[in-house]
Amino acid sequence: MRIHFKNLTCIGFEEFCFELLRRVGYSNLDWRKGTPKDSSPADSGRDIIAHQQREDVDGSRFSDVWFVDCKHYSKAVPPTELQNSLAWAEAESPNVLLFIASGYFSNPAKDYLEKYKHSRKPRFRIKTWELPQIEHLTSGRRSLLYRYDLIKEKYKIRPIGQIRKAEAEFESKIWYGRKPADVDKTDWEPEVKRSVKRSLREMEKKYGKKNLLVDDFGWGMFNGKLSALRWVLGDEWDMLDT
Repeated sequence: MRIHFKNLTCIGFEEFCFELLRRVGYSNLDWRKGTPKDSSPADSGRDIIAHQQREDVDGSRFSDVWFVDCKHYSKAVPPTELQNSLAWAEAESPNVLLFIASGYFSNPAKDYLEKYKHSRKPRFRIKTWELPQIEHLTSGRRSLLYRYDLIKEKYKIRPIGQIRKAEAEFESKIWYGRKPADVDKTDWEPEVKRSVKRSLREMEKKYGKKNLLVDDFGWGMFNGKLSALRWVLGDEWDMLDT
């Protein structure tokens, strides 16, 4: 399915990338926007920090750190727009530096990255996602595409904003219900525990704890409503990722 980003600002594209990374399995994400305003302060060459959970053959778990730089350009991204992030990654040494473009990287930009890899031999891997990779990663996630107005609507339905709001509510409630009863007893890293506990408190304040701790019938209703809302937005039935 063809998608477009013409309705998004640069900040909107960063938010989309953040949500895409979350949905495909990255964790402990940190969007470096730093302000609720529709502008973003200097981010020192990166927009998002994400963690990819991995497991060794012996069962031990660890996470790779990804630095993500989002490029929302009407034209192909030039090589000059890559240098700041490369310099920052050289200093901070993530496992992976990922550039995400809403369109494409110019041929000079691609040549620049290849020469950089061969000449500098960085300790981190360098990856690029362009429009075709984004279309592949969003396949089957139509609710995400509708949320950010990336595809044209063909039929008259409830206002998309109203459906998105309801979907976000039940996604949050299911996320809340899936967390362990005692986060402190998990083997998660301390920073992850703190982040999860903070999010749980926010959910309780927003929806009320009694509206989150429901019986089996209520839990089934949560799942059924989220599945139906996402089906309306274009996902397959039973798409219950949180």
